[in-house]
Amino acid sequence: MTNRPSPALWAFAAPCALILAMAGPASAAGVLGSAADFAVLGGAAVTNAGTTTIHGDLGVYPLSSIADAGAITLTGAVHQTDAVAQQAQLDAADAFSVLAASPGGFDLTGFDLGSVGVLTPGVYSFTSSAQLTGTLTLDFGANPGGTFVFQIGSALTTASGSSVAVLNGGAGSGVFWAVGSSATLGTGSVFAGNILADQSVTLNTSAKILCGRAIALKGAVTLDGNTVSSDCDGDGALGSGATDFGSRGYAGLESATGGVPEPSTWALMIGGFGLAGLSLRRRRNSDVAPGRV
Repeated sequence: MTNRPSPALWAFAAPCALILAMAGPASAAGVLGSAADFAVLGGAAVTNAGTTTIHGDLGVYPLSSIADAGAITLTGAVHQTDAVAQQAQLDAADAFSVLAASPGGFDLTGFDLGSVGVLTPGVYSFTSSAQLTGTLTLDFGANPGGTFVFQIGSALTTASGSSVAVLNGGAGSGVFWAVGSSATLGTGSVFAGNILADQSVTLNTSAKILCGRAIALKGAVTLDGNTVSSDCDGDGALGSGATDFGSRGYAGLESATGGVPEPSTWALMIGGFGLAGLSLRRRRNSDVAPGRV
């Protein structure tokens, strides 16, 4: 089984980049609504062991447990089962629904994200689980107002020491991970983008989300000596040198029109990828022998 996508995968990169370019920066910005204020937001609980640094708000809703067995350095506010956390969960659930239901573009099912080379803005889908070993590079290139959407049917797992590198972004750049069950970041891994998991998010020892968020809609966010920053330019990426190019954690900004895009706007913006993805899958099936990915 080859670990490299079919050449057909890259044949559709340019049309998809064009679709997002036409959508403009405002399409990416603001989809998180009030959840953008949070770096860590749990549904059932937030637990921590070790020394953790969080740049942004920390919250939980609808349950109330925030267990700090270690020590958390927090630059934002704590919202423990209050109206602010409730609204943030409602906004996060809306964002998850739009992202997860949008027509898929590139079907990467069966591929390790560390093996696919450099990706350009688009919608990438996994019918089941997704794995990252090594480094995934996301390059906004000539489309700094574009958006990366990863639709993962079940679990997202990153290996120890893995990383996500983001290049050539801008103020409208968006990176979103809609995870159908739970996300687990391996020990010492360095992640980027907004994780919205239907169930739970676990950061193993020393894992980092630089420029992004950990949001669990129903379950817990489990921390263990981690760093999570929802605004890399606001904190200098906590000394790491990472930048979100002014996007406030890869499109946590409010939209240029001053509001959050309606679900129908997002569906139209991303819908064009469905046509590209359909053609891609047809071509891909003709390129690959039975039993191979």
